[in-house]
Amino acid sequence: MEKVLVAGATGATGKHIVDLLKESPYFEPFAMIRKEDQKVSFEAQNVNWVLGDVSEDIKHTCKGMDKVIFAAGSGGKNVVEIDQEGAKKLIDASQFNKVKKFIMLSSMGTDQPKQSDDLQEYLEAKQNADRHLKNSDLNYVIVRPGALTNENPTNHIKLAHKLNSQGSISRADVAQTLVRVLKDGIADKETFEILKEGILISKAIDNNSVGIG
Repeated sequence: MEKVLVAGATGATGKHIVDLLKESPYFEPFAMIRKEDQKVSFEAQNVNWVLGDVSEDIKHTCKGMDKVIFAAGSGGKNVVEIDQEGAKKLIDASQFNKVKKFIMLSSMGTDQPKQSDDLQEYLEAKQNADRHLKNSDLNYVIVRPGALTNENPTNHIKLAHKLNSQGSISRADVAQTLVRVLKDGIADKETFEILKEGILISKAIDNNSVGIG
């Protein structure tokens, strides 16, 4: 089984990711936590944890990891420190430790942050992080969902390099997408957007008609 570090494991989307990885026959989750007292819930689930804060040196967190998912977020606070520089630190740590694949949870609108009045700073931070990943030597997938909701999973998504519409998607369906692209040979060095509804997640990702896979 491949070891997968999940940055943002204590967040709403991260918890979905860890739950999916727990059930996978291919991957073993390692929850990245900022404070040691956060280990309790993961130990109760028999999930491994790694102590690391993206605002500090985190090179050690990727040691021995096969793959990494960055699903951490500032929640609109300290976007440069967390969403940009924190992501860049984890990218550099992954490259240093020769991680095989890096999955980035990004956001729709990241390619044109100036078009958003409310989220411009956040989207610029995400854009800089995405660019840093693309310029690294890592194999990567950048997933850009619409607005995240806490709705139940539908197991269906719309997927394209660029979707010509706005909308939302459940965190559960985003998590499924992130875990799906962990596999070798799936969407390598691709960037794409996703929204709710559409076709089955597995089919959307594996289907060459959308230009990835």
